[in-house]
Order: sequence, then structure tokens, then C-alpha cells
Amino acid sequence: MRAWESIQRTLEVIERRIDEDVPIEELARVAALSPFYFQRLFSRLVKKPVREYVRLRRLAGACERLRKKGGRILDVALDYGFGSHETFTRAFKEAYGFSPSQYRSDPVALNNFNKPNLALAYAELEEGAPLVSEGIALEINRRTLERPLDFVGARGHVRFDAHLPGGEVTGADEPGAIWARFHRDRRGIIGKCGGRNWGVSCRDDAPEGHFTYFAGTEADPESARGDLRAWRMPEGEYVVCGFEAENFDALVTDAVYKASGFALSWLAKRGLSPAGFTAEQYFECAADVAYMELWYPVNAAGQVR
Repeated sequence: MRAWESIQRTLEVIERRIDEDVPIEELARVAALSPFYFQRLFSRLVKKPVREYVRLRRLAGACERLRKKGGRILDVALDYGFGSHETFTRAFKEAYGFSPSQYRSDPVALNNFNKPNLALAYAELEEGAPLVSEGIALEINRRTLERPLDFVGARGHVRFDAHLPGGEVTGADEPGAIWARFHRDRRGIIGKCGGRNWGVSCRDDAPEGHFTYFAGTEADPESARGDLRAWRMPEGEYVVCGFEAENFDALVTDAVYKASGFALSWLAKRGLSPAGFTAEQYFECAADVAYMELWYPVNAAGQVR
């Protein structure tokens, strides 16, 4: 059994028994490792110590319960392994910056620490060959955009440390807030027939430590008004990572982080370094699947712009 497989097995145990304090020694036995080496390898592959990872996964589950307004806050805390209301509130505020009661009253979009899919870090994938792993299916291809695409939408600046690839941070979902602003202000946009929504990450005029995020739809740039702005995606060659998930929530809260992490690793293995911008194309969701694509622009020399 490969090292990452040993750790993935322990992630499954933690997820099934998230309300329990599973002893390190038991997890080490599942991984067929000594407790010392298990903790060391876990921290290296998951990027968090075991106990911190468990706490963050418990908080992720608790957020979902609070968002659905199910049960008392104390009940939610106890169901997810927190010993008291005070312990839960302290951990919640440390991770997200506000209390569980504040979140329940105003359930803003949040980043949660996702359960990793370590197989994606080691999978080999050729262009045009689909990969299915842990509830997501993805495929990478090269495409040519024959003519520019014009978008109209909302834009804002996002902290790099609040939006790491892989779902590795907690806190307010800053791009999610920009999407909310776009949907609030989009009345009057002259959309294109069959046009889809796009999110774009780029440096643009962002201050140090930030990037610019644009959330919008394919539209006539002349319809940009008020706080809405126009943005043009240039024609050219792109590497496109398309992926599916079981529903839209899973697509934008888990699958997108795993797919982007895989795509960046795929590019790096081929000597490509993404720069300039990354675009997210959103599609209509079917009853049993949700689909989106990540677009990375490349020039004739094969380098990502």
C-alpha cells in the first residue's frame, strides 16, 4: 500500500466517526504505521496536524447544520464532538471570525476545509481521458477560442490567503460575496442567447497580497452600468479542465477546489506555469449532475499566459 493510500484510509475513518475522538494509535493502526510516523506523514500530505484537521472537518459539518437551522446550537456542538457551547463558539470564531449564532442569523458563504482526495495528487491523466475519483469526474483538453467573449458583472479584490487552491482555508467566502453582489445587481444586463456565467481570477489592479475576482455573464459590454463592469476574454488556445459533481453545492464547495488543485499539478508536471488569469465557466445543472470548466490560457509556445 502506498503512503498516500494509508493516509486516505484514515481520512475515511475520521469522516465516518467525526463525532468521536478516535485515538491516534487506532488511526495509526489503520494506516499500518507507527503513531509517530503516521502523524508526521498525515501533516505532510493533508497540510494540517491530525487533531486540527478533525476540528476543521467538524466545523464544516456544523456549518451545514447551522445553515439549515436544524436544532439548538448546543445540540449541533455536541453532535459534532464539541464538549460544550463555549468550546464550539471559540473554535467557530477562530476559524470564521464570527460566532455560530451570528452565522445562523446571517448564513454568509463560507470556505470550509474539505476532505482531501489524495489520489488526485498522484493520478496520471492524458488529455481527453476522463478520471473518476471520490464523487467527481474530470477531464482535461485543449481548446481554441475563435473569438473574444465579452462579460458584464461585478468585481472585487480577494486575499490570496483567503482563497487557496484545494479548500485549505476557512473563513468568509470572498468570491461568493462578489457573486451575491452580481446576482443582486444584474437586472438590466443584455445577456447573450445561450450565454453562461463566468468567474475570472486575475491580478489586474489588485493590491499586494490580493487578486481581482470577476463574477458575471456573457453579455453586451454596453449594458455595464452602475457598479457592474465589462471584461473581455481573449481568443486563443486554452487548457480546459471540465469536471462534474453530484449537485451544485458539491461542485462549488468541494469539487472546484479538488479540480483546480489537480489542474495546477497537471500543468506543473508539463512545465506550464499559470499566470494572467483563470476563468470558471458554469453550466446549467441537470437533476443528477452539475458541471463546470476551468480555463487556462496558453500561447503558441505552450506556456500559460
